[in-house]
Amino acid sequence: MKKPENAPVRFASLSEAHRALGLPSPQHPLISLVRGANTPPGEGANRPHVLSFYKISYRPGLSSPLRYGQGYYDFEEGGLLFAAPNQLLGGMEEGTVGACSQYTLLVHPDFLAGYPLAKKIHHYGFFTYSVHEALHVSPSEKDVLLALLETIGAELASRLDEFSQDVVVAQLELLLTYANRFYKRQFLTRQVVHSGLLQQLEEILAECFGSENLLNRGIPTVQYLAQRLHVSPSYLSDMLRTLTGQSAQQHIHDKLIEQAKEQLATTSLSVSEVAYALGFEHPQSFSRFFKSKMALSPLAFRQSFQRN
Repeated sequence: MKKPENAPVRFASLSEAHRALGLPSPQHPLISLVRGANTPPGEGANRPHVLSFYKISYRPGLSSPLRYGQGYYDFEEGGLLFAAPNQLLGGMEEGTVGACSQYTLLVHPDFLAGYPLAKKIHHYGFFTYSVHEALHVSPSEKDVLLALLETIGAELASRLDEFSQDVVVAQLELLLTYANRFYKRQFLTRQVVHSGLLQQLEEILAECFGSENLLNRGIPTVQYLAQRLHVSPSYLSDMLRTLTGQSAQQHIHDKLIEQAKEQLATTSLSVSEVAYALGFEHPQSFSRFFKSKMALSPLAFRQSFQRN
């Protein structure tokens, strides 16, 4: 069966990605640095696509397509976009494999095999952020990041030896560490804007836990909250963790515990009825959850509250 014309293109290898950009084959089969913002794309480069490798792109003059409140207070030195393997990416308007980018680093997961970074890289949430959640950098931050990309490029262009991969992986890990640091700064500089998101989050949680919504819809998920707030789940959790010290999941759990304590203390509902009212399918799951948070079973909590 013929695929639809707008069906996503899957780039299984770096060589396929280079061909889509009209570039010669990469010097290394598992990692390459593409330079130049005006690379003429080849066939299929402007279609939605899925990569089998990590992508880090620096775009000069990057702007935020979406705004919250009165707008962002971001730097205008461009920024970094990140994508993990198997993510569905948009067409040319979102930046194809390397189009519209001054630098694009492509790294196949196999290149990291045997290094601690192979596991650690999964903990960098920004690889699953949306396009409008890109890292906007200051002039000094830009200099740091581009210097690291140039170092990686120079190492790849030189004669490969037994230390080459160690050097490149070390530089890549340093790049990701700086990106993580600069994202924390961005969360803080957007604090005024994000306070509006925090308020919206509290309103959505109050709505979810109000009346019979839990009974009908179940416990809200991080994905549901992110969708309502028009941000990616990873961005929401990382933002909350920076500003409040808690992830989105922890915020949901705190709200659950508040509701559970209130119902156990002020109603005559059985523990099973409280569990069902809070969206738990099984009372045992609720009891385990409550005890993990309060170090008391729901029944013991009710009894201690009544004694007081």
